[in-house]
Amino acid sequence: MTVALDAIGIGLIFPVMPDLIGSVTGGSLATAALWGGVLATSYAVMQFIFGPVIGSLSDSYGRRPVLLLSLVVMVFAYLAMALAPTIWLLLAARLLAGIAGATQATATAFIADISEPSERGRRFGLIGACFGVGFILGPMIGGLVAGIDTRAPFYVAGALALLNLILGVIILPETVTNENRRPFTLSRANPLGALHALTKTPGLKRPLVTFLIIAIAMNVYPAIWAFYGKARFGWDAAMIGYSLGVYGISFAIGQAFLVGPLIKRYGEHRAALGGLFVNLATLTALGLVTSGPLAIMLTPITALGGVVTPALQALLSRQTPDNAQGELQGVLASVNAAAMITAPLLMTATFAYFTAPDAPIFSPGAPFLLAAALMVAAIALHSQKPLEKPINAP
Repeated sequence: MTVALDAIGIGLIFPVMPDLIGSVTGGSLATAALWGGVLATSYAVMQFIFGPVIGSLSDSYGRRPVLLLSLVVMVFAYLAMALAPTIWLLLAARLLAGIAGATQATATAFIADISEPSERGRRFGLIGACFGVGFILGPMIGGLVAGIDTRAPFYVAGALALLNLILGVIILPETVTNENRRPFTLSRANPLGALHALTKTPGLKRPLVTFLIIAIAMNVYPAIWAFYGKARFGWDAAMIGYSLGVYGISFAIGQAFLVGPLIKRYGEHRAALGGLFVNLATLTALGLVTSGPLAIMLTPITALGGVVTPALQALLSRQTPDNAQGELQGVLASVNAAAMITAPLLMTATFAYFTAPDAPIFSPGAPFLLAAALMVAAIALHSQKPLEKPINAP
C-alpha cells in the first residue's frame, strides 16, 4: 500500500512535465525535453549518492524510521515543486526529492526481511504490482487534475505523500532485530564502497552489470513517453495520462499474476531471459510504430517483460547475507539511479536530435530503438551460466 501511494505521487507529475517546463523556460518542446532530462538526472544523482546511505542506515537503525523520515522530506519536496516559479527552483526541489526517493528500496528490504529466499521473487513481483497500481492511477489523475492548473498535480502528490506517511506511522512494523542488525559504517554508506563490498560476494558482478544495462534501457519510458506521445501522435496531457494508465494496468497485472508462476515454472534465470526477449520486441516495435492506438495496444505485451527485475532481484538477494539485505537494495537503488542519470540525458538528447527542425530523419521513436540495442547487450550477458549456488543453501 505504501509503495502504491508513493507511485501515485510520482506518476501524477509525468503528464504535465512538458507543459510545466515549457511555461518556466519559454522554450520549444525539444528544449523542454532536454530540461526534462536534466531534472530526471538530478533526481537520479541524489538517489545514486544517498541510496546506499539510506540502505545502510535501515540495516542499522531499522526500516521504519528511515522510511518515515524520507516521506516527511518528500512532502516538502512536492510542495516546493508546486510553488517553484523558475526552472532553477524546480531543479532544487527535484534534488531534495531525490534524496528522499529511496522508499521503494526500503520497502523491498522490508520484504526480504520477512520472506524465505524461495519466496522473494514472487513477493518482489507483488511490490512491482503495487507500483503498477499506483502508476495506473497517478498519470490518469495527473492528466485530469492538469486541466485545473499545471501545478495542481504537485499539490495532490504532496497530499498523497502525507497520506503515505500517516499510513506508515499507523501500520508499519519494524523488521530489523538484533539478529539481523548491522552496524553503520561510512565505507558501506557510499555507492562505490557498498558496490565494492557486495561484488566480493561470489556471482554478483555479472548480474549487477546486467541489471544496470536493463535499467538504462527501461528508463526510456519515464524519460521519453510524454514527449514521444506529443511529438509522434499529438497527444495532450490527458491522453498521455490515459496511455500511462494502460501501461500501469498491464504492468500491475503482470507483476501480480505472471511473475510468481513464471519464476516457479522456469526458475529465476530462464524467466528473466524470456522477459528480456519480450522487452527487445516491444522496444523495437515502439521505435517504429506510427499509430497511437497501435502503440497503446502494444503496452499490455510489456507485462511479460516485467518479470526481469523481480527475477534478477531474487537472484541477487539469494546471494546476499540476511544482515545485508538493506545494503543490497541500497546498491540496487544506486545502480538504478546510475541508469536514471544516464538514460534521461541519453534518451532525451536522442529524442531532441531526431525531432529538431533540422533533423536528418524525423523519428520520435529513436530512443526506443536505442533501448532495444541495449537490451541485446543485456541478453548476451544474462545468457551466460546462472549464478552459483546460493550462499545460504545447506
